[in-house]
Amino acid sequence: MKILVVEDDRNLNESICDSLSELADVQGVYDGEEALFLCEQNIFDLVILDIMLPKIDGFTILEKLRKFSNVPVLILTAKDSIEDKVRGLKLGADDYLTKPFYRDELLARTEALLRRYNNNFSGLQLTFKEMKFDLAHKSVFIRGEKLEVFGKTYDILEYLVRNKEIIIPKEQLFNRVWGFDSDTIWSVVEVYVSNLRKILKQYDYHKYLKTIRNVGYMWTETEE
Repeated sequence: MKILVVEDDRNLNESICDSLSELADVQGVYDGEEALFLCEQNIFDLVILDIMLPKIDGFTILEKLRKFSNVPVLILTAKDSIEDKVRGLKLGADDYLTKPFYRDELLARTEALLRRYNNNFSGLQLTFKEMKFDLAHKSVFIRGEKLEVFGKTYDILEYLVRNKEIIIPKEQLFNRVWGFDSDTIWSVVEVYVSNLRKILKQYDYHKYLKTIRNVGYMWTETEE
C-alpha cells in the first residue's frame, strides 16, 4: 500500500507519515503543485490532503483529481470549519479529519478508507490463496514458509497481489517502487520480476504472475 500525505506543516506531515508507516509506504509532500503531479501518476492507494497549501490549494487539487481518479481522499480541515468540510465532501472527498486530531483517530479513519476501497486490505494482513503477507514486517509466507523476498522485490510482489486482475504497466510499477527521482532505468523492472518469478516457482506460484507483452504485468487467479 502507498499513501500520499499533503501537508505544508512539516512537523505535522512527518508525524502523520510516522503514524501511518505501520500500515503502508508513506510519502509526504509540502505544496499543492508537487502533490497534483504525484496524484497524476496514479500510484497511491490513499491521499491525505490539507486544504490550505502553497501554490495550489487542496480544493483545487481535489477538483482536478476527481476528473481522472477515484483514489480515496481524506481531507484535513481546521477546527469548526463546517464550510470546508461540506465543500470538500461535495468535491469528492471521502472523509475528513479536523485538526488537531488524535493518532488513533487518524489510524482508524485511514484503515476504514483502505478497507472500503481495497478489497484485499484487512489491517496489516494481505492474503492470496496460501500466500500470506505480514505488512508490518514486509514479509511473505506460503504454506507457513517464509519467502526470500526483500526490498523492492517484496514491494513488487505486494503491489501486484494487491492489484490482482489489473494490468500494471512497467512504467507505473517502476514509479511505484523506485520513485520518480530515481536514476535507475525502467529495464530494472524486468530483472526484478524475473528474479521474483524464480522464487515463486519453488512454490508453484509463478503461474499467477502473468506477463502482458509490451505492456507490463498482472497477478491473476488464472494460471499462466
